[in-house]
Amino acid sequence: MALTLPPGLTPPEVAFLCEMELVTVIPRQRLEGLDLLGGPIPPLQPPYRAPLPLWLALLLKRQRRANILPPPWLSVPSLTQILALEQESPVFSPPPPLPLNSTTSPPFVPTATANASAQGLPYHWLELGEMLLDAAADDVPDGDSVRRLMRDLREVRMAKMREGVKVLEGGREVRVVGVGGMEVAEGRAFIGGVVDGLRKIGASKELSRKEREAEERENGIEGGDEDEDDDMEM
Repeated sequence: MALTLPPGLTPPEVAFLCEMELVTVIPRQRLEGLDLLGGPIPPLQPPYRAPLPLWLALLLKRQRRANILPPPWLSVPSLTQILALEQESPVFSPPPPLPLNSTTSPPFVPTATANASAQGLPYHWLELGEMLLDAAADDVPDGDSVRRLMRDLREVRMAKMREGVKVLEGGREVRVVGVGGMEVAEGRAFIGGVVDGLRKIGASKELSRKEREAEERENGIEGGDEDEDDDMEM
């Protein structure tokens, strides 16, 4: 018997996709190149920087063979500015601007490397920041403050998503521009529940309306028959 899968990506699946994001590392020793499915990895020579997939960078970090340079947006000044913008505006903060002459769009642009934009939160900001703070906290300047700011950002943005659900009751749409992948995966459960509830309420109202119209139509027909009988008696 086949198991029914939930619609959309689950949080673990989103975290798995995030591990393919490119980050910047500084190798601590010489390493030979690798031929991976995503493309070849050039040889690593310290102290030259190199872009690597997140999963490989975390593996080398745990083996103490490389250090990870955090992206510019994962810093106290940048997160503080974004948090202030989130608290002042009822909508989500805009995502980072696209590079000039870019032919791709998020989440397929490198937004976690050392030369990424510091303005705005990228698509995988939540899961990527948590992975870096868990495995490479010593590479993130003022990691405790960064962790606190990320927690505040998560709470503020989740509150906006819950407020946005109330808009659905009025039949309007919810703007999700700037929402991250993990936020969508985590919010899909309660948003989907609200949508299903509204759909059931709408179906119930429609059924009640049809039953009321049918009852009124029957009463009207019966009333007409009674009038005809009265005319015949007269």
